[in-house]
Amino acid sequence: MITPAEEAYTRAQAYVPEHIVSLMTLISHGDPFLIEDYLGLVKDNWLIFVGYPLASNFLRERCGGIVQRAVETFRPEYLWFIGPEIPPSLLDACKERQTDQYYNIDIEQTKLKPSLQKAADKAAEELIVERGHSISKEHEALISELLKREKLPARVRELYRAMPDYVGHSSSAWILNALDKTGKLCAFTVVELGAKNFSTYVLGSHSKKHYVPHASDLLFLEMIKLTREHGKNTINLGLGVNEGIRRFKEKWGGKPFLRYEFCECRYAAARKVSLIDALMRKYNHP
Repeated sequence: MITPAEEAYTRAQAYVPEHIVSLMTLISHGDPFLIEDYLGLVKDNWLIFVGYPLASNFLRERCGGIVQRAVETFRPEYLWFIGPEIPPSLLDACKERQTDQYYNIDIEQTKLKPSLQKAADKAAEELIVERGHSISKEHEALISELLKREKLPARVRELYRAMPDYVGHSSSAWILNALDKTGKLCAFTVVELGAKNFSTYVLGSHSKKHYVPHASDLLFLEMIKLTREHGKNTINLGLGVNEGIRRFKEKWGGKPFLRYEFCECRYAAARKVSLIDALMRKYNHP
């Protein structure tokens, strides 16, 4: 539903991870489309609308009108809207809301704290950093370990579970691994390079069973190196999510730069389904 030229346009104009067509289609298995300068994805009985305009300033009323056009065209039972502000036209149908902020780091303008460099250098004495493009059973074990010990929002948990399928089929996703001297995986970070002007920190995890202090900091430095190698100055660090994740991003110089609002709308006669159910159907229906 989207042409190669439209995807290239979206990649060039992107400023949030949800603008990256390859990322969104591999995670959701939805069909991407553009209405004016707004990106959406649709499949079965659901619609995802990315309410960050690609080439204009956000205007609440204009955005609301374009969302309505998408709803009238595709007739979803469920609409998942993300954007800087929820249009008033969606409020009556909105059954779930969340608010957060995107974090960014300008790697050329942000001075690295000596303490972080020292910590990463110390970790480098015990770890080997490798780059790859696939998720192994060891990665899946680290993900399972993380999900057992951390209380994360449902959508974040399912994002972790979607990583094997996403990383394995993406041409722009990289996985950065920290291995100890025996070859055991101690930490990993997933980075997306599909946008023209920034790289995206998708997620990361470290092991408590094979714990090496500051392994995640060492991988953050590797992500900065990878970003520079691809001619980019900015890393989108994603959402704050929770206090621990926010602290990690802020200690590296991440700053909130854009408001994020999520709204789930359920329309008349909608059968019970969640965003998680829809995104996870790919495991049963390739």
